[in-house]
Amino acid sequence: MVTNRSMRKVVVGSFIGGLIEWYDFFLYGTAAALVFNKLFFDSADPIIGTVLSLTTFAIGFISRPLGAIIFGHYGDKIGRKKVLLITIYIMGISTVLIGLLPTSQSIGNWAPVLLCIIRLIQGIGIGGEYGGASLMTIEHSSASKKGFWAGFPQSSSSAGILLSTGIFTLVSRLPEDQFLTWGWRIPFLISIVLLFIGVFIRNKVEESPEFKKNVIDKKDEAKMPVLELLRTDLNGVLITLGARFGESVSSNIFNVFAISYISSQLKFHTTVSTTGIMIASAIGIFACPIFGAISDKVGRKVIYLISAFFVIVFSFPFFILLNTKIPALIALTIIVAYTFGPTMMFSVQSVLFAEQFDTKVRYSGLSIAYQFSSILGGLTPLIATLLLVPLNGKPWLVSLFLLVIGSISFVSAFFAKSQRYASQFEGVDNRLKETR
Repeated sequence: MVTNRSMRKVVVGSFIGGLIEWYDFFLYGTAAALVFNKLFFDSADPIIGTVLSLTTFAIGFISRPLGAIIFGHYGDKIGRKKVLLITIYIMGISTVLIGLLPTSQSIGNWAPVLLCIIRLIQGIGIGGEYGGASLMTIEHSSASKKGFWAGFPQSSSSAGILLSTGIFTLVSRLPEDQFLTWGWRIPFLISIVLLFIGVFIRNKVEESPEFKKNVIDKKDEAKMPVLELLRTDLNGVLITLGARFGESVSSNIFNVFAISYISSQLKFHTTVSTTGIMIASAIGIFACPIFGAISDKVGRKVIYLISAFFVIVFSFPFFILLNTKIPALIALTIIVAYTFGPTMMFSVQSVLFAEQFDTKVRYSGLSIAYQFSSILGGLTPLIATLLLVPLNGKPWLVSLFLLVIGSISFVSAFFAKSQRYASQFEGVDNRLKETR
C-alpha cells in the first residue's frame, strides 16, 4: 500500500516534470508569437516572419509523436521511472540551449536552422514525458482518489503557463533594445533550475506499483507494446485522439493565438492578454485537483463532456468579447474560456485516457493518443493565423474551426469508457462493467 507520504513524493515528482514540460512549451509559444519573428526571421516580411516563427512552434508538436513511440515502448518494457529521468534531461537541456542560441544577425541562416533542430529534440523529449508522468501518479494512487491525485500533475500545465508568462511579462518590461538583445533569454536559462530540482526528486520516487504487479511480477510484458496496442486497443486510441483535439486546439487558440491576435489585430499591448492568461493559470492550479475530485464522484466522462460542450458554445462569443476592445473584458474572457475549456478537460484527461488501455500498453497508449493529437494543437496558431486572411483579419473562420473541433471532441468523449472508481487499476478485470 502506498502511504500518503510516498504519494506526496510521487505527486511532487510528476508535478515538477510536468512543470518543466509546460513551462518550456508555453514559453516557446509566447516567444514565437512575440520575439522569434524579429530575432530569427528578421529578413522576412513581418507577416511571413510571424508565420515562420509559429511554424517552428509547430515543429515541436510534430516531433512529439516520435518521442511518444520511442519512450512509450520503453516505458511499457523497462518501467516508467527510468524513462522519465531521460525525458526530463532532454526537455530541460533543450530549453537552456534555446536561451543560448545566437540570432540571425550573428550567424545568419544557421540561427533558424539550429532553433528548429533544438525544437525538434525538445519535442521528442516531451513526447515521452506526459504519459509517464501521468501514469506514475495514477498507478500509485488508490482507485477512489485517482482523479484527485492525478489533478495535481495536470495542474502543472497551469503552473507552467503562469510561470512562463509571468517571467516573460517581467522581462518584456525592459527597454526594447535590452529585451531583444538579452532579456528574452532569461526565461529560457531559468529552466536549468527546474531541471536540477526535477532530477533530484525523480531519483527518489519508486517505480509504479501497478507496473511491477501487473507486468513485472506476472511477466506479462508486451513484446512490441505499440503493435499490441494497435492490435488490441485501436478503438481506445481513436477515441482518445478525437477527445484530445478539443483540449489541444482550444488551449492554443485561447493562449498562443489569442496573444498574437490581440497584439497584431486589436493593437493592444501584450500585457492585456498575458494578464488574463496568468490569472486563468493561477485558477487552473487549484481547479485541476477540484475537477479531478469531482470526477471521482460523477465520472471523468461527465466532466469532459461538459467542458467540450462549453468549447462549442463559446467558440463565437470568445472573439465577439475580445473585439469589444475593453481590456478588463478581454482579460475576463480569456480567464473564463481557459478555465472551463482546456483546463477543465485537461484536469481529468490523463485518468480518462488511461482507463482506455491495459497496463502493459498503457504508457504507449496514453503517449501516442496524446502526442499525435498534439500535432493539430501545435499547428493551431498557424492555422488560425491563416484563417484570418480570407476575411481580412476577422476571426469568424477561427471560431468555426474551434466549433468543429469541439464537436469532434464531444462525440469522441461520449463513446469513451469511464469508471467512477477505476477498478481496473487495482488489477481487477472489470472492463465489462465500464460504460460507453
